[in-house]
Amino acid sequence: MPIYVVTGTDEGRVSEEASALFESLKAPGSDEFSNEIIEGVADNSEAAFQKCSSAIEALQTLGLFAANKVVWLKGANFFGTDRTSEAERAVTGVENLLEVLQDDLPDGVNFLLSATGINGVRRFGKWAKKNTEYQSYDKIDVSKEGWEEQVARIVTRIAREKNLTLQGEALELFVQRAGAETRQITNEIEKLDLYLGDTRREVTVEDITLMVSVSHKGVIWEISRAVETRNAKRAIDLIDSLIAKNENAVGLIKASIIPTVRNLFFAKLAGSYGGPSRAPAGIQAVLPKKKDGTVNTWGLKMAAVGAKNFTLPQLQQGMSDCLDADKALVTSGQDPRMVLHKLVIRLCDGRKVA
Repeated sequence: MPIYVVTGTDEGRVSEEASALFESLKAPGSDEFSNEIIEGVADNSEAAFQKCSSAIEALQTLGLFAANKVVWLKGANFFGTDRTSEAERAVTGVENLLEVLQDDLPDGVNFLLSATGINGVRRFGKWAKKNTEYQSYDKIDVSKEGWEEQVARIVTRIAREKNLTLQGEALELFVQRAGAETRQITNEIEKLDLYLGDTRREVTVEDITLMVSVSHKGVIWEISRAVETRNAKRAIDLIDSLIAKNENAVGLIKASIIPTVRNLFFAKLAGSYGGPSRAPAGIQAVLPKKKDGTVNTWGLKMAAVGAKNFTLPQLQQGMSDCLDADKALVTSGQDPRMVLHKLVIRLCDGRKVA
């Protein structure tokens, strides 16, 4: 069936894959008059209905100058679960489009839909998954263990397309600064490509420090690095910058401080045996794991350097301090900013703060 769907929460990857698919589906030598692209961003339900109507009209009109025609409903934002998508007029438009797609399309006509999300409970979503060439690309969950390795593979792939090489510490730094958004990663790789020109293709730590912007996830990472180096002032400044942007304090402690202290503790613990692979089975059982159940060596390897700045008892106390701060943020009426400030000072200075 000549119907293709590309969707997911990773908008950059969805856009990239859909664009490549569109180019591959186009007939050789075809131009803008042979294919139709309908911009799918709708501000309201009536606009969504009209986008669907335009797609239907395009599907039912044969190409003028080529045997094959591709109709691309591009970047549609009304197939999900938000208010516009659930509005009656938008639902009617999608249902009308589905009826056309369920019938045989005219010979030589291909339909491509790229969407920010598709409701799998509604009829269109259920039908599309079973009856189309369906691709889904979701954002990597950076709250889960092992996210760095997943992002590193994406970075390596995109860099290779530019004949760039990122390895070791440079790759680790890029991942932490750029974060998990494919669009951000692509933009930063393109900046590095332009910066290096034809002189060299090996990206260094200095190149990344100079050229790669710090994403939201990158700021989270910078807080972690400040804690690891026991730089309380740097960590507090970064925390304040995020809270000033309405960052949730509970989300902040869970995304940056707690995982950092936990990894420092386990890296210190495993390091006393010569590393995770040499630790006794009982120790390995409690080490942070990836989805596949294996030890998250990436996170522990990065924490191993910072763990040298602490003793094991200090990190044990740090784990307890994190638990107390987390409870305080959730259950007490204390100023969240001050709770985080005190926690950082305790972690970095190794002394009790009242």
